[in-house]
Amino acid sequence: MKSEWPSRIPTHIAFIMDGNGRWAKKRLMPRSYGHKVGVETMRRIALDVFDAGISYMSVYAFSTENKARPQEEVDGLFHLIRTRLEELMADIIARGARVVFMGDLQYFPQDIQEILQRVKEKSAAGRSGTLNIGLNYGARDEILRAAAQCVQAGDATPEAFAKRLYTADIPDPDLIVRTGGEKRLSNFMLYQAAYSELFFSDTLWPDFDTAELKALLTEYAKRNRRYGKV
Repeated sequence: MKSEWPSRIPTHIAFIMDGNGRWAKKRLMPRSYGHKVGVETMRRIALDVFDAGISYMSVYAFSTENKARPQEEVDGLFHLIRTRLEELMADIIARGARVVFMGDLQYFPQDIQEILQRVKEKSAAGRSGTLNIGLNYGARDEILRAAAQCVQAGDATPEAFAKRLYTADIPDPDLIVRTGGEKRLSNFMLYQAAYSELFFSDTLWPDFDTAELKALLTEYAKRNRRYGKV
């Protein structure tokens, strides 16, 4: 129920979902198990976010730098997409939300690209919210890509640049939450984060829950966003 949430909520919340591997290690399990549980947490929190009336949620699922991780871990992500993504996104789609992806998806094998396209197409009519998943995403690559397209088109206005970002039809995040105890953005939405409120949680992502989401939204409601003005 919306009444359970703070009355002043963001339009767009973004998550750097950190801590899956450490969560698994603490339980003497492989890192891939942590990612599996982390994807379940993403689904659950997305449903909470949309129930709260927030229109957009972005998540950092796999960065351009993550490709340098051990091949076993990368293969584990591929396996998760192949075996679980469509099932997990079914609840999001049933909720009336759409699912989109930001990043260079050409990196992925053809069968995975087809899965991502199917999820996007199945959810395209959704109007109650947008879940934006970063896969092979890096903000520096995104900025360079957009700048190159502007130069090629001979149009370098701020508006033209923003239209060439992966988030062209998504407003900038009002707040960015990083779990797992680290306090950095790690190449996530650097252009869009210019005036985002930042929250850092010590909670490992698989343990992030509804109560903590409500607590940070309550804190967000108290902040005075001035956008450089007095």
